[in-house]
Amino acid sequence: MKYRSRSDITAQILDVAYEGVMKTKILYGAYLSYAQLLEYVDVLVKNGLLEFMEEEKKYKTTVKGRQYLKSYEYLNKISGKMTAGK
Repeated sequence: MKYRSRSDITAQILDVAYEGVMKTKILYGAYLSYAQLLEYVDVLVKNGLLEFMEEEKKYKTTVKGRQYLKSYEYLNKISGKMTAGK
């Protein structure tokens, strides 16, 4: 796998968690180690891009996270990079 920036990894996590998923799905869907998963999920929740839904025990991308994804895709589009996501 090629080098991914923090913004690339963040976008992958938010894309995987778009509709709400468990941690394991994020782990495999974003190709992360468990240590990376814990670090990123903690930061994304603290910054309001990802939310933890207690009842379902799932993580879901917030409205702010969806805005991040749109901005990320737009920046990649104008810079000519490939995008993955919604």
